[in-house]
Amino acid sequence: MTAECSISSHVLDTATGRPAEGVMVSLYKREGDRFALIAIDHTNADGRISSFCTQTLLTAGTYKLNFDLVGFMGEDSFYPEAEICFQTTINEHYHIPLLLSPFGYTTYRGS
Repeated sequence: MTAECSISSHVLDTATGRPAEGVMVSLYKREGDRFALIAIDHTNADGRISSFCTQTLLTAGTYKLNFDLVGFMGEDSFYPEAEICFQTTINEHYHIPLLLSPFGYTTYRGS
């Protein structure tokens, strides 16, 4: 079943109190026993990806976002990446924020 769901993200650097601009974020969808890459984007100057642009409609299922933290925080980053796996249903918007610091990160379902 196709869905009208959409996925967005917001990344904030809590160590500096600023948006995390230029973070590469990859969106994957579970297909059987593996995840398939469906989109890649970078956070804007406000640390946001308003909506992942994909060639197909998003369907209900299990997705994951992979945040490239080495690309943003440098080679000495304690966490080279953050990966958030979540489930969607139809006709909803999913906002996945990520709060970063040099030695930790957190996430929640935003609105």
